Amino acid sequence: MNNETLLQLEHVYQVYGSGARRFTAVEDVNLTLSVGEFVALLGPSGCGKSTLLRIIAGLQKPSQGKVLYRGEVLRGVNPKASIIFQTFALFPWLSVIENVTLALQMKGNEEPERSRKAEELLDRVGLDGFESAYPRELSGGMRQKVGFARAMAVEPELLCMDEPFSALDVLSAETLRGELLELWTEGKIPTKSILMVSHSIEEAVLLADRIVVMDKQPGRIIAEHKINLPHPRRRKSPEFQHQVDLVYAILAGQTLSETEELGVAPGEIGQTRQLPEIEINDLAGLLEHFSESDRGIHDLYLLEDELGVDSEYLLRLTEAAEILGFASIAKGDIEATPIGLAFAEASIPARKEIFASRARRIPVIRWLLSMLHASEKQQLKWDLIRTALSLEFPPEETENQLEILINWGRYGALFNYDDDTETLSLESELEKGASVTNG
Repeated sequence: MNNETLLQLEHVYQVYGSGARRFTAVEDVNLTLSVGEFVALLGPSGCGKSTLLRIIAGLQKPSQGKVLYRGEVLRGVNPKASIIFQTFALFPWLSVIENVTLALQMKGNEEPERSRKAEELLDRVGLDGFESAYPRELSGGMRQKVGFARAMAVEPELLCMDEPFSALDVLSAETLRGELLELWTEGKIPTKSILMVSHSIEEAVLLADRIVVMDKQPGRIIAEHKINLPHPRRRKSPEFQHQVDLVYAILAGQTLSETEELGVAPGEIGQTRQLPEIEINDLAGLLEHFSESDRGIHDLYLLEDELGVDSEYLLRLTEAAEILGFASIAKGDIEATPIGLAFAEASIPARKEIFASRARRIPVIRWLLSMLHASEKQQLKWDLIRTALSLEFPPEETENQLEILINWGRYGALFNYDDDTETLSLESELEKGASVTNG
């Protein structure tokens, strides 16, 4: 890597809507990318990683701020950049080589040069012999290789990748990561820099020279972390695992005071906290793991393998444990609280009662329960609650948050939801007792 600057973002914002429905997806992002760098954008879903990638590629104009490419303000699509999406985005009616030559045709290459270059690119990504095949005949990994070849056909200085391996099975993803890294480190592609969006901590540490860590509500950069390990990197080496541990510590942060952790209720001044999308049985499994272990404190990065979950979902589980007061986090370590251990060791009815008592502390759940208590017949329609929540969350997140609220409320027997009438209602004491007993 040298110090030549390829890309700069200066105070970039992306805002959607207006007035009460105004949402900031990306807030005050400043970022520099140098020639020779492989940088990973890492963070939870909804933190604006993909939005930033589209802004950098020129597919989306920021609401505020500047994008500079080689010192010039970017206007429109960046002709020096290519983007690879997580879905394969191939034309199904075109053969493999036709999908690649189409990119070369748009660049202005003439035949027979187009075919020669396309064949060379397909050979580089290991698809020699599949030129005449159609996308439907290929495996997921092979289709994504065609996507890589097509992206590289225009010889981009900047290669942008939006979770390019997430739609693949584990083995295909691992193979393709290795092949991309070989092409990059051995200079077999003309690309000067790579910017990759990822939700996997291990993937980011495996590939990147620098990790840019983002957080949500709103999307912003909270840290940058350099990975000073030579390639190829060995996942089981102490040095690699130490880097994974450090990144986990940045992403997980540390448990704050209850007021800071829980946020505020809708309509109050401050940020209404999004609830993490999890399966409560998985949360119980996490706490059972703590209860059954001889260790009091656990390294977050070790839990990924121990529980068989990916880093993004593990962070959502630990976030839920924090919100409910079942665990505390500091410096990449997590420890179950006494109430978390009590939950793990309790019977099913007792678990529901503990969960309900902890959930009632959460401002957004307390707000929903108060709305139900104050409503006629103690019932509310889905649409009414969704409308109220739409003033607190981005449009794509509003319905998701309502579904999470319903799942948590049902589990704790706090309220009922009738899917046929799309109605939430408070449970009577008789119903509540029956629900806990049968749960």
